[in-house]
Amino acid sequence: MKTIILIIILQLLYVPFLTMRTIFMVKNNGILASVFGFFEASVYIFGISLVITGNQTFLTMFIYAVSFGVGIYIGNYLEKKLAIGYITYYISLTHENQPFVEKLRLNNFEVTIYEGYGKNGIRYQLDILIDRHDEDTLLQLVQKHEPDAFIISFEPRKFKKRYSSMFK
Repeated sequence: MKTIILIIILQLLYVPFLTMRTIFMVKNNGILASVFGFFEASVYIFGISLVITGNQTFLTMFIYAVSFGVGIYIGNYLEKKLAIGYITYYISLTHENQPFVEKLRLNNFEVTIYEGYGKNGIRYQLDILIDRHDEDTLLQLVQKHEPDAFIISFEPRKFKKRYSSMFK
């Protein structure tokens, strides 16, 4: 029983370390990725050695796998709570909606508007760069004021010039 509890604890540590290492690798932060990688490898080696050298029952292997899945859930939860970095949203509208743009700006979102021509006429694209912590607020405003908007988002990794007050 002591081995099973230890396996559960190790997996609940290992997978969040793996998640954090991956996040920092993607964010191009090699130092933190290395630190989390060290802890990840240490916990992994210890945990897998318990499963392989111990009493290799179906139960210990099953607990190892279930704990891995729960660890993924915890790692995903941590990633969402930390919300490291920025996200860019392109919101495409079929009509100019200045009251909506003003509402976004009142909520401290910096909005750049582009006008373009699509197959069916003029389209308006809102370009918004935000801190990832503000993502839910932005999406709620879009859903409330422009529920039919077409939305694309991506995470920028590099900035050439920090012109926005958001970065001060």
